[in-house]
Amino acid sequence: MREKAQQLAQKIRNYEKIQIISHIDADGITSASIAYKALERAAKNAEVKFVKQLDESEIDELNYNEDRLIWFTDLGSGQLNNLEGIDCIITDHHEPQGRSGPPKSDERENILNYGSSSILELNPHRYGFDGAKELSGAGTTYMVAKEMNKDNKDLSKLAVVGAVGDLQASEDNKLVGKNREILKEGIDAGVVVKKKDAALYGIESRPLPKLLEYASDPILPGLTGEEPACTNFLVENEISLKEEGTWRKWYDLSKEEKRRILSGLAKRMLDRGYPVGYAESLVGEVYEFPDEERGSMLHEAKEFSTLLNSCGRYEKGDIGLKVCLGDREKNLEKARSLLEGHRRVLVDSLQHVESTGVEEREHLQFFHGGEKIPDTVVGTVAGMVLSSGDVDRRLPIFAFAKSGEREGVKVSSRATKKLVNDGLDLSSVMTECSKKVGGEGGGHDIAAGALIPDGKEEEFLQEVEEMIESQLERQ
Repeated sequence: MREKAQQLAQKIRNYEKIQIISHIDADGITSASIAYKALERAAKNAEVKFVKQLDESEIDELNYNEDRLIWFTDLGSGQLNNLEGIDCIITDHHEPQGRSGPPKSDERENILNYGSSSILELNPHRYGFDGAKELSGAGTTYMVAKEMNKDNKDLSKLAVVGAVGDLQASEDNKLVGKNREILKEGIDAGVVVKKKDAALYGIESRPLPKLLEYASDPILPGLTGEEPACTNFLVENEISLKEEGTWRKWYDLSKEEKRRILSGLAKRMLDRGYPVGYAESLVGEVYEFPDEERGSMLHEAKEFSTLLNSCGRYEKGDIGLKVCLGDREKNLEKARSLLEGHRRVLVDSLQHVESTGVEEREHLQFFHGGEKIPDTVVGTVAGMVLSSGDVDRRLPIFAFAKSGEREGVKVSSRATKKLVNDGLDLSSVMTECSKKVGGEGGGHDIAAGALIPDGKEEEFLQEVEEMIESQLERQ
């Protein structure tokens, strides 16, 4: 991988103008930020364009000319055939076109110039690494940035944000594989701090009662969504809620106070019949950034990545890019405003699912958001529903929504790590089943998406059921 990264870095040196085209989620925004910063430091003329999906129509619109290189970040591998003849490089971590299934440990790319001589592609799947959990798009892009200049190791911070935003943390709530090597480089460079702490979202910015009330991964039985119960729980555990009139946050607590809260939460889970592993998920590795303000959303990786995701969901990737690059004065406030709007949309979307219900079949469960759930958030909603405890986590979930930009229906799918370990691969399911009904799709084994024609939902689900059954029977 390093040898291929060196090849990509060398090709970049031959151009003065580079256009970065990137995915619009947190991993894509950090990927573009890493590429842009590395090019800026190399005195290159760089510009960035964000896209929700790299399909044929987007490729046709590329303003390609011979004196400019196109750098695809966090996308591109799934469209290799359509990129033939375009002078480009790719740093991606999604399943490459023509390849499906989990990576093989002995799989290595023998020919460094894979495919067209005009395309250089760096993708962990070609080297036996799992792009769903061992290396993100931001991490792959960082590998090239590091080969451009060793001083770019400080960009490992953004690679960590991208990996966390892409939900690449393992069952133990920590980064693994190549992501962990990048994490170590960030720690050595002094731009990342790793510690064991509560794995709840909001430990940096939320007042203690809100930290518990809004918890969704994991759900806190009897507390999530119940503000009075959260306050009572904290008081019962002898936790002072305010200090000098200001609401206390998680980082204000002593080790003993944190221990009491986590022990109390674990006891509630176990008393209500939750599995031990669910209680253990309360604690994990937390990644903080010492150069960011304590108490701000940018100080901790989960919150930083969530802020970026909210920019992407509403097609404001440029705002997220500026935040990553340090242009904070106005853009940070704009990003926070997008996040607040995003939260309201999620609440409305979850209420819609609750009112219409989730339909369960033998090998899957699904809901249809129609025009009530934006296609930009339907995947997030599917993940929240699956982790809510209100549906059967032994089944993957599929969510439909009317496509906002193109003709058709957006489909998002989510699964648990246990299902993936049992043989489920949503990337191949979405790729192959969408193709059978006239659509297109792809993604990761644990989370994938597709676009299918209107009215093909039932036919698609039947194909999906057959394929899931086949995958799980092979184990």
